[in-house]
Amino acid sequence: MSHRHREYEMPGPRPSSEPRPAPDTASDVIRWAAFSCVLVPVVLVWYGTSLAGAAGAALGLAAVTAVCRLLLRRSERCARRCATQRGGRHTREQTPVD
Repeated sequence: MSHRHREYEMPGPRPSSEPRPAPDTASDVIRWAAFSCVLVPVVLVWYGTSLAGAAGAALGLAAVTAVCRLLLRRSERCARRCATQRGGRHTREQTPVD
């Protein structure tokens, strides 16, 4: 029986010294969605779907991508706004009520 070095012997949380991967930004997600808007109709035509059906799928995917892009951008703006307000000063003093 040979003893091998097992790199992944005990699963668990990563040590904090390892950098975490950066989350996807809305731009990255939209790029992949746009890529799929082109790729899916090509694959559909390749497998025998009509051009009209593939075009309909492309239009549907493009519409969904546009709505998702709008919502992602709005969410990013809101997150930035909330992050700046957390560190700000509160102008209204809080006094006890008699």
